[in-house]
Amino acid sequence: MNEAAGPAIRHDVAGQRFVVDIDGHQGVLEYTLADGVMRLVHTGVPAAIGGRGVAGDLVRNALDFARAKGYKVRPECAYAAAWMQRHPAQQDLLA
Repeated sequence: MNEAAGPAIRHDVAGQRFVVDIDGHQGVLEYTLADGVMRLVHTGVPAAIGGRGVAGDLVRNALDFARAKGYKVRPECAYAAAWMQRHPAQQDLLA
């Protein structure tokens, strides 16, 4: 899912999450920040919007944010951990 194909993912800084709304459903990636480490704690995409790459786009946005801020990342969410394993270019972010 890129911006041309669907709604933009927004970063809710106060809520420590990345969010996208599609067809009345919300996908979310929740994180925490402490001591320069961004912990990816939950990725949730309802089945109604599953299979569109939404979860991967949420993870990618979170990692782009972490990289831009100089944070390391600890993927505690099983989906985020698996996504990072499939994308070796992101391995340098691992805490």
